[in-house]
Amino acid sequence: MADADAPRGRDFIRTIIDRDLDAGRYPEVVTRFPPEPNGYLHIGHAKSICLNFGLALEYDGRCNLRYDDTNPLTEDEEFTASIARDVRWLGFEWDELLHASDYFERMYEVAEQLIRDGKAYVDSSSEAEIREARGTVTEPGHPTVYRDRSVEENLDLFRRMRAGEFEDGAHVLRGRIDLASPNMIMRDPVFYRIRHAHHYRTGDDWCIYPLYDFAHCLEDAFEGITHSLCTLEFDNNREIYDWIMDHAGFAEPRNHQYEFARLNLDYTVLSKRKLRRLVEERHVTGWDDPRMPTIAGLRRRGVPPAAIRSFCDMIGVAKSDSRVDIGKLEYAIRDTLNATAPRVMAVLDPIPVEITNWDEVRGSAGAGAEAAPHSGTLEVDRFPGVDTPDGAAATREVRFGRRIFIERDDFAEDPPDGWRRLAPGREVRLRGAWVLKCAGVERDEAGDVVGLRGTIDPDTLGRNPDDRKVRGTLHWISEADAVEAEVRLYDRLFSVPDPEAAAGGGDEADFTDHLNADSLTILRGGLVPRDIVGLGAGDAVQFERLGYFAPDQDSTVAAPVFNRVVTLKDTWAKRTEQMTARVNLEPGVRGTPSSTERTVIYQTDEDRVSDERTAARAADPVLADRFRRYQDELGLDLGAADVLSGNRAIGELFEGALDEHADAEDVAAWVVNDVRGLLADRPADELGFGGGALGRLLASVARGEVSRRAAKTVLERMDGTGGDPAAIVAELGLAKVSDASELEPVVRTVLEAWPEKVAEYRTGNRNLLGLFMGQVMKATSGNADPGLTREILVAELDADA
Repeated sequence: MADADAPRGRDFIRTIIDRDLDAGRYPEVVTRFPPEPNGYLHIGHAKSICLNFGLALEYDGRCNLRYDDTNPLTEDEEFTASIARDVRWLGFEWDELLHASDYFERMYEVAEQLIRDGKAYVDSSSEAEIREARGTVTEPGHPTVYRDRSVEENLDLFRRMRAGEFEDGAHVLRGRIDLASPNMIMRDPVFYRIRHAHHYRTGDDWCIYPLYDFAHCLEDAFEGITHSLCTLEFDNNREIYDWIMDHAGFAEPRNHQYEFARLNLDYTVLSKRKLRRLVEERHVTGWDDPRMPTIAGLRRRGVPPAAIRSFCDMIGVAKSDSRVDIGKLEYAIRDTLNATAPRVMAVLDPIPVEITNWDEVRGSAGAGAEAAPHSGTLEVDRFPGVDTPDGAAATREVRFGRRIFIERDDFAEDPPDGWRRLAPGREVRLRGAWVLKCAGVERDEAGDVVGLRGTIDPDTLGRNPDDRKVRGTLHWISEADAVEAEVRLYDRLFSVPDPEAAAGGGDEADFTDHLNADSLTILRGGLVPRDIVGLGAGDAVQFERLGYFAPDQDSTVAAPVFNRVVTLKDTWAKRTEQMTARVNLEPGVRGTPSSTERTVIYQTDEDRVSDERTAARAADPVLADRFRRYQDELGLDLGAADVLSGNRAIGELFEGALDEHADAEDVAAWVVNDVRGLLADRPADELGFGGGALGRLLASVARGEVSRRAAKTVLERMDGTGGDPAAIVAELGLAKVSDASELEPVVRTVLEAWPEKVAEYRTGNRNLLGLFMGQVMKATSGNADPGLTREILVAELDADA
């Protein structure tokens, strides 16, 4: 539950509330959380939830949950249910559950009264005519021919609009305010529109619906809201909010709007439209994909609600927009789980170790007169280094035996200097158990190490040896306790801090171009303790040395699935520094990246260079030369050079592509991200295409003949059936549409389908250009030339502005 006794912060909103209460302006504080049920809530909404419900708790007031359901085309009961579930999961409970549609009749009455008072009129102009009459940011608007209709005529038309006599777009109800206002929102804004659409609550009772600016302030007034809190993009809307309140007869003290900075979080996007794109284009598995910044996604990943509340409290409330380092969210998650998550030992990439002297050790607990048989059961701390939570067990039992498993990354046959893990002839301590010495290795027919042999020192249970120092400590799991599980390693969804800004740099730019190709790695065959497979979804534990993990909703006792909630430490800080000077990788999109290479479990900065690929280069001078040359001569960064020199097949693919397309960074980005995404469990020489075909495809992208999105489709086709990329482009109709005569009709069709957004764009919201770009791209299957599309869009939108 949220903490009602938490001390008040002294942000500007609390200062305003304190002032109002001290002056006796309101008897109590009443807030509301007003989501539109057209999508799932995200971490930005969590900030608003914590603020609105938190203020009500702090000031012993009330907070309503109110669905802003005024647009029947986009709203759904699935979203209303998810919103209620998210609010409760975060630890809050509303005083009343309400809907904008509860007030449709009262809003209509207010609209009629404004008509009687001469403050509103029915305008029968076309959308283009209304837009033109509003003027521009430098020129005042002018009245349409319908602005001076009589009160009687306006009432008659408005009632007939409600009765359903007119088609969509035939009339609108506008406020009669100020056509010369410098705030274009005040230039006779539209209050009502005709929309013959089925509403998920009211059915077909209504065919006219209020717009947000008209409805929202009235909803606040009807509910007795004292402080209406919204984000900064509604700053210009405050003037219309106050105008409606003043002219609809709501006297002081009444509700007032206050704006605070929205949450802009690094390495993700917090736009419902963009999140919907990620879902609809299948970059993620759904709204609750654990990589998504939705509350549903965070819950499924295993993030505790207390961590989100802590994060929201940490970032506070401000008046100006800024970006928040996602490391703060990850810190809040770690900080919460560190105190609450019990520790267990799991092995994600196991290699078996045969304890050759186990029978001897088990027969005697150790040397000396007090030696006694050992049961093989050990007791280890569940919360080492932190206070045991109230009511929780302080220790747990684990079984030891002849056969145990350790992480494959914890063994090296030829260890580098400073190696503190296991190697032939070396010793390590097994967590909570004895000191283990590696006595030998077992190999398969190919010569690969498939098992280890070792001995344990019976005198080292719970103590260090007297005559030598053992530096490393490893986690382990016994065969008796181990259960196979699928483990999903989640990471940041995007590879750059601000994917929207990064997408603004070129004609082909799109925020999805910067998706992190390694945002999900699925490991199968990992071993987890038998006693945690029955945990409920979201019950997080710490896999010692590996991170915090929680069962996924797909997990069962028979087929356990665990999600990595967060790593044990920030693994991105050094990578971010290295990317500051030059971002030279352009990640593609793949849902479950995997390869023939061994997955790197330890997510530390040095693991950007794979141990396995390092070993391959040590054994092959050709690979070693490539690793050096790719960095020194081609200018590739460390991570790309490491991957491309990890084996001969992938290096030959890269160099073959370079023969056709000489941009090394571009080729590297495609091979490291998109091509590897196609590999699954195959080596690179089993792809359905070679380096030459890949290079020809990338060259056509560089020449502007094929879009990047279309090129990914061609790659998949080439892998499946082979063939020349140019022929596949022609066969699938993927050539870029670069003829203005072909694009202009598509652009006009898109603009005609979005009349309200066009009007909003022409009143100053230039950010909507991205919406129109996306719709044109969708209509052309991503093949429209972006530069030409943008040029035609701007010309069409500005022509009637």
